[in-house]
Amino acid sequence: MLEKKIFIKTFGCQMNEYDSNRIYDSVSKLGFIKTENQSSADCYILNTCHIRDKAKEKVYHEIGRVKKLYKNKEKPIMVIAGCVAQAENEEMLKRDPYIDIILGPQSYHKINDLLKKHITDLKQEETEFDTISKFGYFDNIKNKNNKISSFLTIQEGCDKFCHFCVVPFTRGPEYSRPFHNIIAEAEQLIKNGAKEITLLGQNVNAYSYLENSKEYKLSHLINDLNQYSELDRIRYTTSHPRDMTDDLIDCYASSKKLMPFVHLPIQSGSDRMLKLMNRKHTVDDYLNVYEKLKKINKEIEFSSDFIIGYPGETQKDFEETLELIKKIKFINSFSFIFSPRPGTKASKLQMIEKNITKERLTIIQDKLFNNQKEINKSKENQLVNVLVENKIEKQNKFFGRNEYITPVIFEGSESQIGKIIKVKIQSSNQNTLFGHANNKMKAA
Repeated sequence: MLEKKIFIKTFGCQMNEYDSNRIYDSVSKLGFIKTENQSSADCYILNTCHIRDKAKEKVYHEIGRVKKLYKNKEKPIMVIAGCVAQAENEEMLKRDPYIDIILGPQSYHKINDLLKKHITDLKQEETEFDTISKFGYFDNIKNKNNKISSFLTIQEGCDKFCHFCVVPFTRGPEYSRPFHNIIAEAEQLIKNGAKEITLLGQNVNAYSYLENSKEYKLSHLINDLNQYSELDRIRYTTSHPRDMTDDLIDCYASSKKLMPFVHLPIQSGSDRMLKLMNRKHTVDDYLNVYEKLKKINKEIEFSSDFIIGYPGETQKDFEETLELIKKIKFINSFSFIFSPRPGTKASKLQMIEKNITKERLTIIQDKLFNNQKEINKSKENQLVNVLVENKIEKQNKFFGRNEYITPVIFEGSESQIGKIIKVKIQSSNQNTLFGHANNKMKAA
């Protein structure tokens, strides 16, 4: 199978992006080369996400689009991977004969064998939870990702069983990778040119690996990575409020490279709703974490996730969420109307009327978006530290992010790629800062 082309379209979270890159690393051993041309691939993979509404329908829509791309060409090997594949598995093979392989998130280490077998076996499905074997396989394959800002999965799965969430059913139980294997992969990414590493997990701050009677936690990973001189920034996502332990909070004082930005989903500002959701924390628990971090560094900013219109949400519950948003001026937050995921407890509950949930979402988003606009506006005419990631294609401008993960587009030079520089901000909108590099000043 020499010089065959493979294209992966990735949906959803950062972990899916990481997974797609590791799939590329694996199939390269079969002679597959990565292509950005969607209409000339020998193998076409959809790496899917099951979090948002109508996820399954979106996959079939994409398959229809691929069929049109290859209408007058030889059909590519069609692989459906990711969380939708895990949730739907054999049903997808039955529904659409265009699909050749179904591959769940914990079976990516089997991709090479499945592709080789495809020559003789026309339809295959692999959705067993085999996390240990998967990471053991990829630990022996060099991570070739050479992006300035790189993702690194340290933990997968979830044992929390929030009543709205499908992750325990698509990613399986919580599993933490061996500490030293993570450090080895981080070293490879740094060698490849990474200046920023984001540690990933469905419950990243629940990371716990026991070796020789010693427990390694997320705080140990952060403190260890802090020692690498070539690495400038450390981030992690996504966290659960229940696992924001003091040792992790203390990292914001001890690690100069840990960014002052915390994405910590709360979902609701109402204790009653948090209990109905089975979140296992209260609003006061959340505020306690917030206050501890602000005491360490008042410049730390928070972002969060909010589910609006969860079954049983009253006007009072909604107003309590709004009050929390007013108290903590969240930046870069996500908010969406509750949509039932098959197999979850919440999927059996009675939905709130659409007109009510839409109205509530509009109010919440207006407040959240105004927070973002105000914070970005406050950066105008200021110098901000930007890690330069790349030159924007077909433009004489460059892209990077500040400490708070806000995108910055600016006039600069290619010699600045991979460096943290000062950028003078001239204008802004809700999501992005715009400016020009200040060549006379180096970043702090």
